[in-house]
Amino acid sequence: MNKPLADIRVLDLTNVLAGPFCCHHLAHMGAEVIKVETPGRGDLARQLGADPELSAKDMGVSFLAQNAGKKSVTVNLKHPDGKALFLKLVKTADVLVENFRPGVMARLGLSYDQLKEVNPTLIYCAISGFGQDGPWVHRPAYDQIIQGAAGVMSITGDADSTPLRVGYPIADTVGGMTAAFAIASALNARPRGAFLDVSMLESVLATMGWVVSNHLIAGIAPSANGNENPTSAPSGTFQAQGGLINIAANKDEQWVLLTDHLGLAALRERAEYVTREDRKANRLALKAELEEVLRTRPARDWAQELNRIGVPAGAVLTVPEVLEMPQVADRGFLKRYENVPGVGRDIQVATTGIKLDGAAPTVDDPPPMLGQHNDTVWAELGLSPDDVKTLKESGAI
Repeated sequence: MNKPLADIRVLDLTNVLAGPFCCHHLAHMGAEVIKVETPGRGDLARQLGADPELSAKDMGVSFLAQNAGKKSVTVNLKHPDGKALFLKLVKTADVLVENFRPGVMARLGLSYDQLKEVNPTLIYCAISGFGQDGPWVHRPAYDQIIQGAAGVMSITGDADSTPLRVGYPIADTVGGMTAAFAIASALNARPRGAFLDVSMLESVLATMGWVVSNHLIAGIAPSANGNENPTSAPSGTFQAQGGLINIAANKDEQWVLLTDHLGLAALRERAEYVTREDRKANRLALKAELEEVLRTRPARDWAQELNRIGVPAGAVLTVPEVLEMPQVADRGFLKRYENVPGVGRDIQVATTGIKLDGAAPTVDDPPPMLGQHNDTVWAELGLSPDDVKTLKESGAI
């Protein structure tokens, strides 16, 4: 596979999720990603996740999830020898990614302005909760803080449960993907060299285009609609036998196909369901009528039949269920690594959801142990084994 970032070196100074997720995508696109970690501690994600035994080994599930294919070196950026060594590494890099609070790198003497003197073509990407300026610049930011600040929680759930957080760290992952897109774009510029300021708050807001525009253009206050699609009806989640099914009969022809298939063609003659707007206004009554039929059979059976006739539908699955489906399991989305060092067993991790020329891009190496590549990476910069030993003893690496 010809990977588009095969000749790119990325320094990953990031922790936990947004930054590591960004560099996870760059690694799968072929970049050499060198994870620069604090000696003795490393990425905080090494101590996080649902398996306490792995967290105690500094190979936590949260770390394993998005660090495959990366190299790990340790550097104490507060130590003068560590800082000098890091600057040598910066000279060899195309991209640097960090997600410290704004101002941290400047206090270390490693701001973009200082680093571009060492490497004028460096693309420096700073990911933060609220951006590098503004009245909230110094606020600490975690995913749920951003979800609340961005209005995501205010439109999640229903009238009884809102505000509600999305069930996975959407702000971190959207921020990371936004950063990866920005970096890939900046790599295409000539001459190279840029400072990229990625705000998780604004990245999330950018993905909320319909919601934001309903407010800005239509003057409609966004609201929480639960599992109902406010733009159309019948469109949402319905109770079937033993489970839920999503049905999106958003077009008039799909409404006709759905009601015919369920034996409910007579509904189309009723005044409260004639037009899309009528159906939206009476969506809960319509939902109840459709569910009388849908409850008679399993969701997956209905989904197969409805999709076959052109009505978008799908059973509501759990994460384990969807990972076992051939649609996911047979497309190369999951990658298995055997007997992973530091873990002591096989693991499977998700890749990217992308295919290049018909194949899912993967990385050969599993997530690294802390400092696993110190000897090889520092040797590339001309350090001898004795030099590396001395730096370790001094606390520089």
